[in-house]
Amino acid sequence: MEIKVEKKSILDIEANVIIVNLFEGVKSPGGVTGIVDKAFNNVITEYVINKENFEGKFADIYELPIIEKGKKIIVAGLGKQQELTISKIRDLNAKIIRKLMNDDNAKKLVSILHGAGIAGLCPKGCAQMITEGVISGTYSFDKYKTTKKENKIEEFIICETDDEKYERAKKGMELGKIVANSVNMARDLINESSQYLYPETLAEFAKEHSGVKTTVYNKEEIKKMGMNAFLAVGQGSIHEPKLIHMEYKTDNPVRKIAIVGKGITFDAGGLDLKPPTSMLTMRDDMSGAAAVITTMKAISQIRPQIELHGIIAACENMPSGSAYKPGDVIISKTGRSIEIDNTDAEGRVTLADALAYAEELNVDEIIDIATLTGACMVALGTVASGIMGNNEEKIAEFIKIANKMGERFWQLPMYEEYGDTLKSDIADTKNTGGRMGGASAAGIFLSKFISKTPWMHLDIAGTAFLEKPNSEGIKGGVGIGVRSLIKYITLQDCDCHK
Repeated sequence: MEIKVEKKSILDIEANVIIVNLFEGVKSPGGVTGIVDKAFNNVITEYVINKENFEGKFADIYELPIIEKGKKIIVAGLGKQQELTISKIRDLNAKIIRKLMNDDNAKKLVSILHGAGIAGLCPKGCAQMITEGVISGTYSFDKYKTTKKENKIEEFIICETDDEKYERAKKGMELGKIVANSVNMARDLINESSQYLYPETLAEFAKEHSGVKTTVYNKEEIKKMGMNAFLAVGQGSIHEPKLIHMEYKTDNPVRKIAIVGKGITFDAGGLDLKPPTSMLTMRDDMSGAAAVITTMKAISQIRPQIELHGIIAACENMPSGSAYKPGDVIISKTGRSIEIDNTDAEGRVTLADALAYAEELNVDEIIDIATLTGACMVALGTVASGIMGNNEEKIAEFIKIANKMGERFWQLPMYEEYGDTLKSDIADTKNTGGRMGGASAAGIFLSKFISKTPWMHLDIAGTAFLEKPNSEGIKGGVGIGVRSLIKYITLQDCDCHK
């Protein structure tokens, strides 16, 4: 399916489907919707609004066939004007495209630039969100199904006649393609079976698809770096751990960032074995790694004036005769000793060494993203991800940006008292403690392996993999964090995000 922006009136484009919109409560459509209404004998006003009582509530869709013209009109509800946000435009278009993609009579679609009219949103952002919604709405992971999900739409055109809006919309559309394809790539990685995606194959994927310089370190090289905590987690698996380091560099970067993704390609819990139902979707325990790889891919295409490092300590957490054990004491890369209280609290153990490695790169800030704690899932459910760190200003900035991109993050406290459960009689720290405040305790644990660099920790345990479809219709791997990381890292200057 081709997506493009054309500088033409919506009535001058040959299409099977015309997509317009209405705000809630509007009785007499204006703008482009009004133009379409008049061209088709006021059918929107007289039939859709007056006869069918279409109210324009957000994401309500009215499908109106116009037999005499051989076209179909889709009227999409935008909800209340003051409540329309840029991310809602993405959700709306995902729903529209899912409705039409199996329609034999919907080969070529033409759409109004939702949000760029009286709503006053930035044309670039609106076009980006329309594009993201269209691409996201067609997503499915049907690699192993004999019957594939079919998309019969051949072309999707966003129309805009104003010169300035048209130019900005084109840029937004191109950015939307980069972001949406990166998110879908992350979803593919998360949904892939762990029998095919393990540390070696994840590393190969990063090398082939990240679009940046990628170095992969083997077990012996990792050992020489002193990353014993990382190696301990992976020693129960037949698959060798891999340390993946991706690099994007430009001359005179305005800032240097490292993003660190948890890369447990399957988590059985180790010797503290998970219950079968909890283990079923543990192929998603590398969602942080997927976010890092695909963010690096996007950054290589957007090419901002920064230096960016992507770090993944990839391994499996499996039970075997060689697996690490409760009670083991491990010396991490920083020299800090860790008593293993529970082998199923493995992600933070790998991240301890990965964060230490990242700090040695002398970057300006470090962000880790991880499906880290069930406690975060209990606290925030599947609605929001947790965020913690050692720099309040950066945390506030990230939360603001993420909310604009439709990804909610909620700051959890890191009070010193949460670290009390991590005290050990025989080591510097335990890897876990009591049940209470588990997400914050994990954040405290990670903070011990950062000495001075500004750092944020994103706990996506509840939002990375969904059992029921979200507002975009996505079930399974979500690709959470990719959009927010791209926006935060590039600091795109756009006034659309409110």
